[in-house]
Amino acid sequence: MDGFAMPLPILGLHHVTSKASDPRGTDRFWRQGLGLRRIKQTVNFDNPSVYHLYYGDAVAAPGSVMTYFPFPGLARGSRGTGEVSAVAFAVPVGSLDFWEARLGAAGAGDVMSDTWFGEAGLSFAAPDSDAFCLVESAGLAHSENTDIAGLRGVTLRLADIGSTAEILTEFGYRSAGIEGNASRYQLPNAKTGDVVDLIADPAAPKAVEGAGSVHHVAFGVGDLADQDRVRSAMLVMGQKVTGVRDRDYFQSIYFRTPGGVLFEVATEGPGFAVDEDMAHLGETLKLPAQHAHLRARLEAELVPLD
Repeated sequence: MDGFAMPLPILGLHHVTSKASDPRGTDRFWRQGLGLRRIKQTVNFDNPSVYHLYYGDAVAAPGSVMTYFPFPGLARGSRGTGEVSAVAFAVPVGSLDFWEARLGAAGAGDVMSDTWFGEAGLSFAAPDSDAFCLVESAGLAHSENTDIAGLRGVTLRLADIGSTAEILTEFGYRSAGIEGNASRYQLPNAKTGDVVDLIADPAAPKAVEGAGSVHHVAFGVGDLADQDRVRSAMLVMGQKVTGVRDRDYFQSIYFRTPGGVLFEVATEGPGFAVDEDMAHLGETLKLPAQHAHLRARLEAELVPLD
């Protein structure tokens, strides 16, 4: 598809949101195990009895953020097509030995060295068996700072990659190589979250969503005007796109791709410091305005976090 005359203003990945089965275990793994900062504790807009927990870098930058809906006791999902099958974070070159030891101490499962499209990394499983990778990024020199630098990309397992590849191309991603049944798409000049890998697996069953499943992957744009350009382009492509939804820390639109994965397009602002000081992000429960009247009940019912 030729698309619009000017490239769509996609900045890269904004965040990834998954489901989990244990609020405290999830919080402990991402803060203590992976060393990310809890930048927001709030609730699911559609189900306020469930947390929505956000983790990111020290300044809560879009492109560094992993979020969770932890439904206590939720059954595990089953892997298959129509889902994000793995999430990758960027780490400094030379830091994999450090991370292998840290992941083992944190209780990560199936920690293994691997290589993706010529880049060294570690694959591992989080507490609900959700799959992650830490990938050495050539733009990050090894130093005393071994911190996760942000999202590197996501892998989508699909019965047919064609329609999703068309959407990514319209987003500005470009074909960047093929390894076996995996096709890499990369966004030029993205600050972070620049890679989407598509795995064609037509013989696999459809995924069943549950704990350990990615609920959606969000791509970033600068503002509402940029978001409207993306929405218009997706409507032209025949996607069923929602209207703008206020998520307090960003504005969002959503559409489910023909491959089955839910895509979100989120603005960079107003940001996570809109309702609490940057130095104290994620320390107290923040509620969307429509759920503010539930505070006493929710504070009594939600599992306390450290």
